[in-house]
Amino acid sequence: MELSVLGLGRMGSALAGAFLAAGYDVAVWNRSPRKVAAPAARGAKPLADPADATGLVVTCLSTYDDQRPVLERLPAGTTLVSLTSGTPAEARATAEFASAHGITYVDGVVLAVPQAVGGPSARLLYGGSAAAFAEHREVLETLGAATFLGPDAGLPAVHDLALLGIMWTTMAGYLQALALVGGAGVQPAQFAPFAAGWLDVVTANLPRLADAVASGDHRTEVSTVDLNAAGLAHLVAAVREQGLDDGVPAAVRGLFDRAVARGHGEHGVSSVVEVIKQPQPR
Repeated sequence: MELSVLGLGRMGSALAGAFLAAGYDVAVWNRSPRKVAAPAARGAKPLADPADATGLVVTCLSTYDDQRPVLERLPAGTTLVSLTSGTPAEARATAEFASAHGITYVDGVVLAVPQAVGGPSARLLYGGSAAAFAEHREVLETLGAATFLGPDAGLPAVHDLALLGIMWTTMAGYLQALALVGGAGVQPAQFAPFAAGWLDVVTANLPRLADAVASGDHRTEVSTVDLNAAGLAHLVAAVREQGLDDGVPAAVRGLFDRAVARGHGEHGVSSVVEVIKQPQPR
């Protein structure tokens, strides 16, 4: 089977490499021709123009804005899998553009670093044309476990950004914690096992929080918002005592304080979602 990979940054190069390793005939294109050399040395066919792409076309550009001129070069009848990063709205707009130009469209996200693509830990999420995904699923699973979320081309980006939000806020909280304990002379390696064990406790609570958010029943006999708001005040004070940046804990404290102000003080932590859904006017 023929494949064309358009865009050879770190991720695009990893995609092309995984397809080549699986024995597919791969053509490649990149705005900067020098990045074509490595996959070409492994047997990929260089393309002078995106319009020359054949077979299943996979794009991996920096942004959807960068991708649009490439899409404009593709002929009607092309089946396109876009693994370009962006927002749900950008993905949906691209799907509409593709449809208007006779291109069958699947949007996707890669839940892995480039080095993991093609390995057992890589996972990719897709949305858009169910027929195209079904037809090419075996090929796409070369890259990693493939999950189809439905016809909404924006759903992969929704999931991607939601998961990245968890990662970024967790990492920020952890780095804040390392700075805090470091101020008391505790080495990072000493604290890391405590953090890992604590995250296991937090993770175990995720299904319960999901159920409460889904049902809207935020009653609790365990840990109330006002109790956590008081704890956050202590955290912010301790951070400031050490002269550390308080941006992360202060933001979370503000969120919990607003939940208390809106009458959720005696509710469970899940009730904070109601504040997130109805933010303050900017």
